[in-house]
Amino acid sequence: MKKLIVLLVILAVAGGGGYAYYRDLENEKPKDGTLVLYGNVDIREADLAFNISGRVETMQVEEGVTVQKGQLMATLDAATYQAEVDVAQARVNAQKAALNRLLAGSRSEEIKKARADVAALEADLRDARATLARTEQLAQQSFASQQKLSGDRARVESLQAHINAAQQALSLAIQGPRNEDIAQAQAQLKAEEATLTLARQYLAYTRLHAPEAGIVKTRIVEPGAVVQPQTPVYTLALSDPVWVRTYVSETDLGKVFPGMKAEIVTDSAPERPREGWVGFISPVAEFTPKSVETPDIRTGLVYRLRVYVKNADNGLRQGMPATVRLKPGAGGEERQSGS
Repeated sequence: MKKLIVLLVILAVAGGGGYAYYRDLENEKPKDGTLVLYGNVDIREADLAFNISGRVETMQVEEGVTVQKGQLMATLDAATYQAEVDVAQARVNAQKAALNRLLAGSRSEEIKKARADVAALEADLRDARATLARTEQLAQQSFASQQKLSGDRARVESLQAHINAAQQALSLAIQGPRNEDIAQAQAQLKAEEATLTLARQYLAYTRLHAPEAGIVKTRIVEPGAVVQPQTPVYTLALSDPVWVRTYVSETDLGKVFPGMKAEIVTDSAPERPREGWVGFISPVAEFTPKSVETPDIRTGLVYRLRVYVKNADNGLRQGMPATVRLKPGAGGEERQSGS
């Protein structure tokens, strides 16, 4: 009997406490219709890595350091990649010279020389023909041998062949290079220039820069380490965007819309509320995560919200609890933010 009385007393005290807690929650609810949500701060992280393999030469920043977009973070030994750039540049220069020679055509001096060669051969041919005529007359009178006659005839034929070749060379010198040769040289130059561009890109990959402003969360490797492509060397917590991941019940979903202004308060700085806006509303319902602190029933279906924080500073940290207040009718321009 005594145990029963004690149990009843305990239940009465618990019931009274529960009623008081419920009454306090009801009293804490804003009277102006403001929607109060609870959630946690989310910050995007990025693993920074080189696009090429190599030996790490320098690591420029330490953990906890704030970096700006484009700031140099780390470098690789660039000697090999610089040599490849030098070789590619030399090949481009050589091919440019070859193409310019073709485009310029034959020099006037080359044309003059080709004409002089033709003239000299024609003179030799006239002399050879005169000699052959005399030899033929002497051979008819038996004063010249058949061997001498055959030699003079062969010399005339040889000079005639040389003249034909010299005239062709003169014609090519006057016409200049063929269009096909120029096109081939131009294509080769483009190939060499592409190789140079690729070599320069690889050289640029030896320097790792911050993609966005943020705080260095983790420094993974040290100078002297050999890394492969896409091996993380830093983990960077991005400064922007920063948002609060929270949830709204189905009954309150109609009160929330993208671009709706919000006020975000953290336990560490309750006197300094931050401005924000609703940037994302999940189209799919889900069960309330147990990490979300809300007076509502945790097993109810809710919709996930992403409330972006305007002008976020370093006072917000990943996972920090936050309270979001959404006032009915507090509209705003819908903003484009990453999802």
